[in-house]
Amino acid sequence: MTEQEFSLKRKKERQENIRMDVQEIIKNVVERGDEALRGYSLKFDYVELQGFRVSTEDVRKASPFPEELKTILAESYARLEEFARFQLGEIRPPAFREKETARGLLAGERVVPVRRAGIYVPGGRFPLFSSLLMGVAPARVAGVSEIALFTPPGKNGKPHPVILSAASLLGIEEIYALGGAQAVAAMAYGTESIPKVDLIAGPGNAWVTEAKRQVFGDVGIDLVAGPSEILVIADESCDPVLAAADLYAQAEHDIHAMPILAVFREEIREGILREVETLLETMPDAGTAHASLTGNSVCFLVSTFEEATALADSLAPEHLQLHVTEPARYLAALSNYGSLFAGSESAEVLGDYVSGLNHTLPTGGTVRFQNGLNVWTFLKRQTVLRADEGCDPSLYASARAMAEAEGLAGHALSAERRLQERE
Repeated sequence: MTEQEFSLKRKKERQENIRMDVQEIIKNVVERGDEALRGYSLKFDYVELQGFRVSTEDVRKASPFPEELKTILAESYARLEEFARFQLGEIRPPAFREKETARGLLAGERVVPVRRAGIYVPGGRFPLFSSLLMGVAPARVAGVSEIALFTPPGKNGKPHPVILSAASLLGIEEIYALGGAQAVAAMAYGTESIPKVDLIAGPGNAWVTEAKRQVFGDVGIDLVAGPSEILVIADESCDPVLAAADLYAQAEHDIHAMPILAVFREEIREGILREVETLLETMPDAGTAHASLTGNSVCFLVSTFEEATALADSLAPEHLQLHVTEPARYLAALSNYGSLFAGSESAEVLGDYVSGLNHTLPTGGTVRFQNGLNVWTFLKRQTVLRADEGCDPSLYASARAMAEAEGLAGHALSAERRLQERE
């Protein structure tokens, strides 16, 4: 498969039936509120719910994590917050700052958090409690005052106990047993029992992703992400066992996941594929990984460093794993990736869980222009203009001239009135 053919496969059109289904779900939630949510919970989750808010008692009763895992989660969360504070660094201005751009004219700005954020955490085959950590840490560091968790109910009408345990560990009190496109609609527009949010963050399935796409503009979102993907670049120095493990780890996410390999020699590819075959034969529940690797995986043969970096920047992968002799050389040359894992010991799985990096990242080549989930996702810049008595009158005259040139008489009048006051 050529790079062009792979790009076409990767960019295949969204399923029209999903788009239309989601549009109908959002319309019903907007019009019928909680009644629609109850109907969709019964239809999609096979559970009859009267209310969606999870009680404090249910959170308290959730199966607690073993102490060792609780410690690991606490440490992982602390690293996420530490890195979020690092991302802010000295870039974030104080509560308010301004600069004189002309005599008597001061342009200012302040950076403030959104007031209320909805964090979506998938249920599905795997209860991804790590995604809760990824959403909450940057929101809290940004200063978001209200954080609400939305996650699908199980057959008992309650979210998965490990997600509730993680929420309890983080002190999240507002939790809703609600998933799918209907949860996104409730977050975006609110219902009788669910206050709307200002921004939605967190990964989900195709329906959740499409719903986020459709509500964007009425509410903020972190990003629109598709199937997970990794590009592994391997040269003669690579350990095929480790490279195969990285490809397999990505493949087990989803049957639509995209494990991509780029190698400098055919022998490298053969060695890695032998190890992948061994994993498919020996790993438990390898069906998902098998479907992903056989249906979506592709290997590119590159001959030079320049060709490898050009391929990586063109593919713009969500995860870029370097199994090469000089990863620092690649780091200086590359610009399109969600997260880069520089060297064989810098395993992508560390980024998924414990490094402080956020694992909610753009996919499908959108890293060319899109950030992953981070502390700035929850912040907004507001500008302020202040003209004092010493403001240069010629500024109003200039504004009037520009307004007249554009044919906007009201704008010109607004400037003219200020000039008249100063005469």
